[in-house]
Amino acid sequence: MGLRSWAWTAAASLTAVVGAGVSGVESTGAAGKVPTVFLGDASIGSFGIAPVDGDALLCVRAAENLPDVVEDQLADQAILLDITADVSCAGARLNHVWEEQDLGGGLTAAPQKRALTKDTRLVVVGLGAETAGLDRVLSQCSVRLRGPEGALLPDAPVDAKSPAGECAAYFSNGAGAAWLEARFEETAKDLDKLFSEIGSESPSADVVMVGYPRLVPEDRERCRTELPGGAGRPLADVPEAAWPVLDDKVQARLNTLMAAKARRHGARFVDLYATTGAATACDGTDRAVGGLLEPSGVTLHHQTFPWFLRANETGRDGNGDTVAQSIAAMYGRGPA
Repeated sequence: MGLRSWAWTAAASLTAVVGAGVSGVESTGAAGKVPTVFLGDASIGSFGIAPVDGDALLCVRAAENLPDVVEDQLADQAILLDITADVSCAGARLNHVWEEQDLGGGLTAAPQKRALTKDTRLVVVGLGAETAGLDRVLSQCSVRLRGPEGALLPDAPVDAKSPAGECAAYFSNGAGAAWLEARFEETAKDLDKLFSEIGSESPSADVVMVGYPRLVPEDRERCRTELPGGAGRPLADVPEAAWPVLDDKVQARLNTLMAAKARRHGARFVDLYATTGAATACDGTDRAVGGLLEPSGVTLHHQTFPWFLRANETGRDGNGDTVAQSIAAMYGRGPA
């Protein structure tokens, strides 16, 4: 609730949630353009990249986010999108496609599926990490995230009584392993429902599911190197024993699940995990992911947001280009 509570304080002067819900969405795109809707969480909204869109403050959505990059890249290939809605919102889970998202202070974001219409022809969606519990795993494994520095994360540790330094064992045995298994069972069910909801609202739309970029490289030695600028280690105080948990038990497993569900439902899957292994949070000046608790570019009300292992500007641009290439291939441009 930290992020949402802060956002309510920062936006207390607003009389309504702007940009979080959907109102007045056009049902048809401009002539020659593809009516397109983006659904998603912070990975689509580009959390941490300044400036923040003033009409989507509570969702901490960047003014120039991944959809903007995708649109620009496709325009260069003469594929024009009419983005009728971008309802991506930090902290969104899969169920927020069909349920309201609590933003704190009694404010909510409307169910994201309200952006969809019968005239929508392309749906790009990036959701799943929050449902699978990525941020709760991070909080479980970090003393710093359990303190004031983690106040802006939307989720608390799974079990605050279990020491952060023992989180690798916690998620490998007993209660933590059972919790993680339950999260993935729910994620699998919610992914099926996601595609069903999209199909019901926009039966003629092509669907593109965007995976998540890799956070921890295969060569984990690189994660021992300090971030440029003296911002600490890329994974902050997450124990080295937990790095495989973050990568294998959460990220790789989620990527595999998302890819399988996309195939099952006839959607296109953009495998960012497979293409970003050389630009993880642990790759120094080449990193495309902000290091855990590294200061981001967003400062609101004199408070700087830290990165929570989200794509930085380099990552946004690279990921957007990869998504655009995948969409272009759907339209017969470039490799399939």
